[in-house]
Amino acid sequence: MQKVNLAEKLTLFSDHWNPRIVGELNGQHVKLAKLKGEFVWHHHDHEDELFLVVQGQFKMEFRDRTVELREGEFLIVPKGVEHRPVAEEEVSVLLFEPASTLNTGNRDDSDRTRLHLDHI
Repeated sequence: MQKVNLAEKLTLFSDHWNPRIVGELNGQHVKLAKLKGEFVWHHHDHEDELFLVVQGQFKMEFRDRTVELREGEFLIVPKGVEHRPVAEEEVSVLLFEPASTLNTGNRDDSDRTRLHLDHI
């Protein structure tokens, strides 16, 4: 049992769209990621995803609407819902999702797909 300092962990990487695992519990991963620009449209057939904004702000686009998220706010994207994160400026997010969750969901052909995530 060790505490995790999110600000310290965020200093350990600078690339975008490459989540790092910072904790695990009950088959779930707690991840940190930095986002900038547009991600790919995708969905997850079997997993819900939680996005918590640690620093900055971003928009989660859905086919029928857009949700703006700021520091301290989170959004849960239910399984099966197509979505695309968009960050005009760099944003740091905490993700909470099942360990089986592939970052690009049904779009495993994307060059942004990460099959193996680093623990930090």
